[in-house]
Amino acid sequence: MPINQSSSNGSNPSAWRWLRDVGPVWALALALSTALVAAGRRLPQPLTPEGPWVGLLVLGLPLLMGLALAARWLFAATPDHPDRGESGD
Repeated sequence: MPINQSSSNGSNPSAWRWLRDVGPVWALALALSTALVAAGRRLPQPLTPEGPWVGLLVLGLPLLMGLALAARWLFAATPDHPDRGESGD
C-alpha cells in the first residue's frame, strides 16, 4: 500500500489534524463572542466605546489567540512524521 494512500474506510486522520489544532481556539473565540452578545442584550443602554478597550478587544484578543496557536504548532512535542534520513537500501 502506498504511504500517502488513505485507509480502507476513506478517512485520512492527518486531514483532520487542523480541527484538533484550531478547534479549541475557535471554540474559545465562539464562546467569548456568545458571551459578549448575551451581555450586550442585557444592558439597559448602549455603552460608549473607549479607545483602549476597543483596541484591546479588537487587536489584543485575536493576537493572543494567534500566538497561542502558533506556539502549539511550532513547539509540538512530537512531529507526525519524524525525519529518518535518506534510505539508500
